[in-house]
Amino acid sequence: MFAMAVAVSLFADKASACTGISLAAQDGSRVVARTVEWAATPMQCGYVVAPRGHMHQSYTPTGENGLKYQGVYGYVGIYTEYEPFVVEGVNEAGLSAGLFFFPQYGDYAPYVSADNDKTLCDMQFVSWVLSQCSTIDQVKEELSQLTLVTLNNKIGAVHWRITEPNGRMVVLEVVGGVPHFYENNLGVITNSPGFQWHMTNLNNYINLVPGSAPDNTIKPGITLKPLGHGSGMLGLPGDFTSPSRFVRATFFQTTSPVWATGFDTVVQAFHILNNFDIPIGSQHIKSEIPKGMPSATQFTAATDLKAMKFYYRTAWNSNIRCIDLLDIDFHKIKYQSHPLDQTQVQPVEMVKVK
Repeated sequence: MFAMAVAVSLFADKASACTGISLAAQDGSRVVARTVEWAATPMQCGYVVAPRGHMHQSYTPTGENGLKYQGVYGYVGIYTEYEPFVVEGVNEAGLSAGLFFFPQYGDYAPYVSADNDKTLCDMQFVSWVLSQCSTIDQVKEELSQLTLVTLNNKIGAVHWRITEPNGRMVVLEVVGGVPHFYENNLGVITNSPGFQWHMTNLNNYINLVPGSAPDNTIKPGITLKPLGHGSGMLGLPGDFTSPSRFVRATFFQTTSPVWATGFDTVVQAFHILNNFDIPIGSQHIKSEIPKGMPSATQFTAATDLKAMKFYYRTAWNSNIRCIDLLDIDFHKIKYQSHPLDQTQVQPVEMVKVK
């Protein structure tokens, strides 16, 4: 089992195109949403339901012998390939957490086997947050007593987005073994470089505005006119690199209308994230295109932190599905996991014409 965990982690560099956004609704709802990419092979993703009191065991580079802790809160989350590696979820207190890859720019403290009882694997940090904490400040306080490590130093680091029901969001990055928390008032996150770099880079796109650019008379008798709607967006980067996705996500998020309800906002979040659905072929030369994958965006998830509803869709089934946390008794329910898709086939609703 431990070997499986390491093997899954070794493919982490193939999943470095995740994009996260957040939106607010008129009724006070807060929605966080994100994509998860993996361009190497079809992933066997699933969701877990973890009750209060569930016992967790962290891995270390030497085995299943790290931090052991009992869940204070129940939660729902999505894992990638291996159940302990939850990458996105929300707990019954309304605290949301998500993992995003952060290669080349993050690095953890050296692993010390003598400290196994306070050592937490980076790929299990989301589960730890959701099972132990109800606020960002609590995460900060309790993390100060722990050491985050990777299972293999050849694997790139990850960073995290943590969000409270009131909309407060932070990004956590570990650099030089030191955790750094950044208040994320924007609500956007992608991958490397660091969050502060991305915020500075937005200044390069100060000219971007929604709608159309005005006519421009460059000399008497010569007036330049927009060739179509949206000309105020000229210069918006369209590639799938992390800096470009951060700029694009910022533009679409901040120009979005504020919808009346949380559900309307969830639907809007999925529409925005359509722009980050990476088609197979764009990241590969033709001889290396993997079989059986319609998209490198293996799933997209959105959480309504007020209604306590967790939504997702996958590359194989674009229908939106929902888990209502308010319907779950986290005191009585047993730990369980289920695949996101029972079959990896897009369902089609046939329209009968009479």
